[in-house]
Amino acid sequence: MLATFEQAALEAGKAILDIYRAGCDVTFKEDLSPVTIADEQAERIIIEHLSRAFPGVPIVAEESVAAGNVPDVRGKSFFLVDPLDGTREFVEKRDEFTVNIAYIENGVPVAGIVYAPAIGLAFTGEDGKAQKLTVDEAFSVTGRSDIRARPEPTDLLALASRHYNNARTDRFLTDNAITACTSVGSSLKFCMVAEGRADVYPRFSRTMEWDTAAGDAVLRAAGGVTVMANGLPLVYGKTDQSEDSDFANPDFISWGCGKTRGRA
Repeated sequence: MLATFEQAALEAGKAILDIYRAGCDVTFKEDLSPVTIADEQAERIIIEHLSRAFPGVPIVAEESVAAGNVPDVRGKSFFLVDPLDGTREFVEKRDEFTVNIAYIENGVPVAGIVYAPAIGLAFTGEDGKAQKLTVDEAFSVTGRSDIRARPEPTDLLALASRHYNNARTDRFLTDNAITACTSVGSSLKFCMVAEGRADVYPRFSRTMEWDTAAGDAVLRAAGGVTVMANGLPLVYGKTDQSEDSDFANPDFISWGCGKTRGRA
């Protein structure tokens, strides 16, 4: 499965990077989030790969859902696709945007890839094994190394969203005596925790499942965990939610140490 994910992500990343370098117009969806032709082209490429390799498996993809194409995933395994996570970074010419593909089984992200084409790195996770990939200018993988979340240190380093940090995040850091925090865009935050460059990523603002599934898959494969405020693992395939739309996430905390600690 990861081989297909890699092919799809690399091809989508090339299309995104071509548009990134040439420049493009930005439009806004109903929720005021930005979208570009790069999002749309990348999603078409990924869906083509997944549909060909895994016919019949539902694909929940961000731009398709925005257009009203929402498959029924209740009781099923399915794919979650965010073709361009960090569109704001993309528009602002920051290199942290990513391509995200994940496979969900029984509510758990069991396989995923996060590819950052502008910095030539990708991260994969499946079956308890997470890897960091280097990708050259020809969009070929030139190196692979295993990664693992680091054991819990005395002094924790936290990551926060560049655009969605808030007072609750600040309170979490204070309550848990975390003094070091770095702002990073896109799903790379999960990957930085997965490779031991940080220890915790608290998120107390709205996300969708396609925003988090691939990075969460990498983190879990690296020995980390993503939990909700009640301490239970974050689950996927959330539909018919009375308090929010389908596939919307609650607040969560991603820990690299493989266990929860502190207060949300």
